[in-house]
Amino acid sequence: MNTELSIQNDSNSSNTSDLVVCIRNLEKSFGENHVLKNFNFKLYKGESIVVLGKSGSGKSVLVKCIIGLLYPDAGTIQVLGKNIPDLNHDELDRIRVKVGFLFQSNALYDSMTVRENLEFPLRRHWIKMDKEEVNSLVMEALGNVGLEETIDMMPSELSGGMRKRIALARTLILKPEIILYDEPTTGLDPITSTEISNLIVDVQKKYNTSSIVISHDMNCVKIVANKIVMLVDGTNYISDTYKELQKSKDIKISSFFK
Repeated sequence: MNTELSIQNDSNSSNTSDLVVCIRNLEKSFGENHVLKNFNFKLYKGESIVVLGKSGSGKSVLVKCIIGLLYPDAGTIQVLGKNIPDLNHDELDRIRVKVGFLFQSNALYDSMTVRENLEFPLRRHWIKMDKEEVNSLVMEALGNVGLEETIDMMPSELSGGMRKRIALARTLILKPEIILYDEPTTGLDPITSTEISNLIVDVQKKYNTSSIVISHDMNCVKIVANKIVMLVDGTNYISDTYKELQKSKDIKISSFFK
């Protein structure tokens, strides 16, 4: 798929070979709380979809189901051709190498330098490389976020925006095909938030990654979304571009664009 075409807001592929995530009839409940109900979703290669919904609507539950941290009550979650609920621990680990996850809290290790934080995923997944290869990957990842000079710094020495960039660099070091972003701009000032949003788009262009973004920041949504999925009452209520949804008179949609 052409990368430049894939980042346009009206991007939509009908080629099933480009389908990287396909969710069908997903159900997930916690006791009497039915969080996801017959939820359906598709993500194509090079596409960036924002999942938008109220707090507690099930956005984080959805992401956790996609990476196998939670198991659904019913339905299928196919990621890169594999049905996540059917996989054992080792099979899940192999899939997770291809799926990057940017945590809302950044999840950097305070006791490790930036270099050590970036090296950690390589050690965690037992990827065999010599020191020179590892250093090359670390520098490439830092170069992608414009922070090569921080390599020997501690997370405590970095600003909030810098920590977010380092967390993204750590996600990129395994060169994932899919990246899941959980509230990537939470706690950042408007200028830094815009910088991180633009960085997400830059990463998508450079590596033709597919992205699922959870966000309440409508400026971020406008910048990164090729398409928006509205999660309402546990279902995929509607899926469309920012431009089209912004015109909606439906209060369940329009309340997000005020």
